[in-house]
Amino acid sequence: MVGASFPDLFRHQAWADSALLATVHAHPQSLADDTVLKALRHILRVQRVFLARFHGGSGDEVRELPPEFGTMVALWRTTHQEQIAFVEGLAEADFARTFPMPALAIHPTFAEGLTQVILHSQNHRGQCLTRLRENGAAPPRLDYILWIKDRPAPSYPEIG
Repeated sequence: MVGASFPDLFRHQAWADSALLATVHAHPQSLADDTVLKALRHILRVQRVFLARFHGGSGDEVRELPPEFGTMVALWRTTHQEQIAFVEGLAEADFARTFPMPALAIHPTFAEGLTQVILHSQNHRGQCLTRLRENGAAPPRLDYILWIKDRPAPSYPEIG
């Protein structure tokens, strides 16, 4: 593969999502902001639906997510671990395999689906960063180019 690898993109995504979650958790106004929480649940739901579809499931089991922030953070951590393990386990030929997306009446390849997950999540993280700024928080810098310097691991907020 030329350019960034899918495992690297998913490792970056885990780091970026965890940094966003930590910032939201540390900022009470954002932690109580329905717009932010709705976007976070949406990102997580889509990541989980695609993961289920990649494994041959329907994704229907992902309709409802826990409303509690701490429970949601735990599910993010699990989702990231599962995504990275899945992507690292793919052989080159697997990227051309297809999976059904009945709601769209298409059968994208795994490579197309993985790209969708990355781009979709990035888009909604950007919306959350804007909302954090509007709430008076200092949004984290989540750029891929900054991540590649040290490739930090995710750092999820400690919810206690």
